[in-house]
Amino acid sequence: MAFLTARASHLTRSHRATSLFKRFMSNVPENTVYGGPAAQTSNDRVTLTHLRQKHKKGEPITVVTAYDYPSAVHLDMAGIDISLVGDSAAMVVHGHDTTLPISLDEMLVHCRAVARGAKRPLLVGDLPFGSYESSSSQAVDTAVRILKEGGMDAIKLEGASPSRINAAKSIVESGIAVMGHVGLTPQAISVLGGFKPQGRNVSSAVKIVETALTLQEAGCFAVVLECVPAPVAAAVTSALKIPTIGIGAGPFCSGQVLVYHDLLGMLQHPHHAKVTPKFCKQFACVGDVINKALLEYKKEVTQGCFPGPAHTPYKINSAYVGDFSNELQKLGLDKAASAAAEAAEDIKSHSEGSPKSE
Repeated sequence: MAFLTARASHLTRSHRATSLFKRFMSNVPENTVYGGPAAQTSNDRVTLTHLRQKHKKGEPITVVTAYDYPSAVHLDMAGIDISLVGDSAAMVVHGHDTTLPISLDEMLVHCRAVARGAKRPLLVGDLPFGSYESSSSQAVDTAVRILKEGGMDAIKLEGASPSRINAAKSIVESGIAVMGHVGLTPQAISVLGGFKPQGRNVSSAVKIVETALTLQEAGCFAVVLECVPAPVAAAVTSALKIPTIGIGAGPFCSGQVLVYHDLLGMLQHPHHAKVTPKFCKQFACVGDVINKALLEYKKEVTQGCFPGPAHTPYKINSAYVGDFSNELQKLGLDKAASAAAEAAEDIKSHSEGSPKSE
């Protein structure tokens, strides 16, 4: 009995010491301790195993882009399977006309923000243009940074040229999961001649199937099919043993992906409306709601309605107002003293005139 009592006392002291250590560490940013991918447990994280199981059962996979903490939290709450930190951030967040300008450092900022907000989805980060084309070694180095510094679980790269295939294979062999991307590859618009659909003739369609198969052989866990005819997407999906994720590729893919801002109807400016893809369905018109709220805010501020008593919560004891004004007068700030006294009286009169909340 004495042994059990002593043992319990030791465990209690040990627990207290551990708790104290954690408390002292609580002010240390998490990413200074470890900034890599979050732990993938079977209970609360989507893993590659989950995706393979869904694919095997024929259950559609949901993918949405996210670029910051709020959007990541929304995806997390909705139970989206994959959160893609896409280089499309260059266009919808930074205002560029293409995906080409965004840098690796900028992508890492987006990745870290998303990693803080999305705890359930599999996190996939795009390798931005210019960060992996030179060599397989460069590609591996960039992919490692996306995981270690960005907190992602996997990476995505575009195209299926021999150099891209070698890069994908090298990244997989380094222990990093890779998602491929064929069809319209926005980083290649220089040679594609713009954002144009692919696979619309026999040779182009066959090439898409062949390149998707090559990416599978390189070890990719999934392939994005962008802007290709539905029969081509259906052929690729049938030919592959890994999931296909469609975007403007019709209903015959293993899953679908849309850009966060597009599906929410967030960007209402005529320029954005002009470049919104034809395949995108707006599931909401959030942009209209935002515009209305901002106009209402501007109106209330302009008219002096906001902030009213309900949104002026911080008070100073009325007994101190006179002393405060006196001190200001001693400093030669008579005008400021009068302003403080008048403001206190104004707030008091408005508060007394406001209906009491129960």
